Amino acid sequence: MKLIAIAVVASNGVIGDGNDQPFKFAEDWARFKKITMGHSMIMGRKTHEAMGLLPGRTSIVITHHPEKLSFPVSEDGRPRGIAVTSWEQAVQVPTGDADEVRYVIGGGQIYRLAWPHLDELDITEVHAQAAGSVLFPEIKPEEWKEVSRQPRGEFDFVRYTRAQ
Repeated sequence: MKLIAIAVVASNGVIGDGNDQPFKFAEDWARFKKITMGHSMIMGRKTHEAMGLLPGRTSIVITHHPEKLSFPVSEDGRPRGIAVTSWEQAVQVPTGDADEVRYVIGGGQIYRLAWPHLDELDITEVHAQAAGSVLFPEIKPEEWKEVSRQPRGEFDFVRYTRAQ
């Protein structure tokens, strides 16, 4: 299984304030939708509450209280979401995805849990600082190698792979 973290990150590392992310760009959202479509997404409860269930994707929600979450079933009979209590359960739960790519979409605590297990980072690097207390882990050059960058004005789409 390939694990990819995807996030919008301010120049000061902020990804949110605990309730919402500080930046919303239409081009970034369209790209997020295209990239994650058909894949499972691992997230924390607050991220799930902020985003809801996204069509064409299975939400794997890490929460202390999975009994409080319920999910509808998609047309193909698979649940649209699965609640688990740990990172280990999140990566082991069967989803039926053919290619076994899972995207980690936040929040900060979930990114930190995922960090040692990630294969790639797909980051929208914003050229501005933001207020907020939720930070993305530091992308250190000794850990991550930049493999592509697409400048877009206010932000860049940047992909990283693990440094060998």
